[in-house]
Amino acid sequence: MIKPILIHPDPRLKKVCAPVDDLSDELRSLAKDMLATMYDAPGIGLAAPQVGVLERLIVMDCVKEGDPEPMVMFNPEILAKSDDLNTYEEGCLSIPEQFAEVTRPAAVRVGWIDENGNPQEKDFDGLWATCVQHEIDHLNGKLFIDYLGPMKRQMMTRKSQKLKRELARG
Repeated sequence: MIKPILIHPDPRLKKVCAPVDDLSDELRSLAKDMLATMYDAPGIGLAAPQVGVLERLIVMDCVKEGDPEPMVMFNPEILAKSDDLNTYEEGCLSIPEQFAEVTRPAAVRVGWIDENGNPQEKDFDGLWATCVQHEIDHLNGKLFIDYLGPMKRQMMTRKSQKLKRELARG
């Protein structure tokens, strides 16, 4: 089921999410819904707070052509970061149609629990590394615009507020 995506500014997007203590069928179902929502948007990543659920769950798939590689991560955490940095133009489904360059570690090792409750660990680089860091930021109440200077951040927030009002009027 496609879920509505919260648009910035929404106070839920600035909250630190609670760890997932128990992998319930409800949370597994939420993960499936989040993947459907992400693909429908279309996007390459989605965090639970973006659909109003304040738990540590992200989904992502950075494959643009070919067979999809959907990933579901409960309680993801960055275990190691490279000293090398990459700058990518980032966007966010909660800040529609706005993009800015953000510099992050070029590679990260991430640990998480999969949908079967098994611990996983994987090294990510390139777009996958940027995406997983962006989504984990959401779980910590941080948006990509928080990496920008105050003027650019305010401008993007105002545009987002305007879009939110237009969508509310329908």
